[in-house]
Order: sequence, then C-alpha cells, then structure tokens
Amino acid sequence: MSRVVRSTVGGERTVRGGRRVALVLHDGEPIPGVLLLPAAAAPVPAALLLHGLTSRKEQMADSVGRALLGVGIASLAIDLPLHGEREGSLESLGWSDPMGLVRRWRLALEECAIALDFLGAHERIDGARLALVGYSLGSYLGTIVAARKETVRALVVAAGGDLPVGTPAATLARAVADPLRAVRRFAGRPLLVVHGRRDRTVRPDQAERLFAAAGEPKTIRWWDAGHWLPAEAIEDAARWLADACGRSARA
Repeated sequence: MSRVVRSTVGGERTVRGGRRVALVLHDGEPIPGVLLLPAAAAPVPAALLLHGLTSRKEQMADSVGRALLGVGIASLAIDLPLHGEREGSLESLGWSDPMGLVRRWRLALEECAIALDFLGAHERIDGARLALVGYSLGSYLGTIVAARKETVRALVVAAGGDLPVGTPAATLARAVADPLRAVRRFAGRPLLVVHGRRDRTVRPDQAERLFAAAGEPKTIRWWDAGHWLPAEAIEDAARWLADACGRSARA
C-alpha cells in the first residue's frame, strides 16, 4: 500500500494544456517539486521526472513535462539532493567521501519512492498508470527505482545506460547500484532508451549495453545529437509514453 505523503502548495497558475503547481513534499527532508496537471476531468496517467547532474526540476518540467502535458500526461519533477532548491552543494561531496555519496544516493532512491506514492494517491491521477522519465544521472536513478517499484508501468531512459567500464569510480558505483541488474528486473514493462549518437558524456556503447540487458517490451531510438537531446526526441518520447501508459492500463 502506498504511503500518505503530505504536501504544501507554494503557488499555482494556469499554463497551456493545464495547471502548473509549485509544491513541497514532506516525508523526511522537504522535497521541492513542480507538478503539471492536464485540464482533464478523468484521472490521467503521470510520470515522475528526474533531472541530470547539476540540473534542477525546472529543466525537466519545462521540457519533458511540457511535452507530456500536450499528450494528456501529468508529471512531477523534483529536485534531487544537493540540487536546485536543496541545501548543500555537489562540491561538498566527492570521491574523497564515498560514504557521503552512498548516503545521498540512498536518500534520492527513497525520495523517488515518496514522490511516486504522492502521484499514486493524487485524486487527479490514475495510480495504475504511473511512469518514470530520467535524464542522464536521473536515468540511472530511475532505472533502480523503476525496478523496485511495481507501480512504475513504463520507463524512459534518456542519455543514460550502463556504467562506464574500466574505472575505479564505476567499480564502486556498481557495488551500490547496478543498472544492468536493475533493468533485467524491469522486464515485462515497456522500456524506451533514447540516446544521441554523438554523446561523449554517457557514450552510445553504454546505452547499447543497457538495452541488450533489458527484457521485452523494449525500444531504442537514436538521434543525431550529443548529450543534449533535441526537442524532437522529447516530443517523440512523450508520444511513446502516452501509448505505453495506454497499454499498461489495459494489461
């Protein structure tokens, strides 16, 4: 059973296709978020949006969230620990403090579960049609969360993949969170991998390894881009997710 997650609203306004709500979730540390709700009477599908390293919730809400709103899907973008409105800074942690990194990673996993529980209990959202969209760092986090949470019915991995091989950092990271093991657990639910052929931050071979490890149903789409994916890729992923949420509702 999903937990009851308290929230406070900091502001609300009408946007094209629905409403934009600034809120904070309260279950442990405050979690700032941006909730986008379509202008629909019936409960709608929803996606949790997870940003990349050094980014923030607004980047996901204003790109992926806006595209999802256009196809009738609600979204919640949150600030991960040490990002956006959250206290602290990435510079305060590093490989000199590996246990600090592990604690923050585990906190982020727990907060993603909290955000999904919030979405699943929202009166305007169909809790049987929840999805997750992660970009870069957020896709690594999202793959682990989606594998653990059966309420996630579809997953989009954007500019993400397997960990890089042959580095000490990757060895430590895999001991804490292995994307390949996680994506295998996600088998049976729709997966979309979206990647740039010229990405030098998360290289194409990393995306290929993740996709190869995943079970069906799965789709991979390549774009002539680097680490920043074009607007066309975002719109395409939104349409894919609308279809995937529809299929999961009938499954």
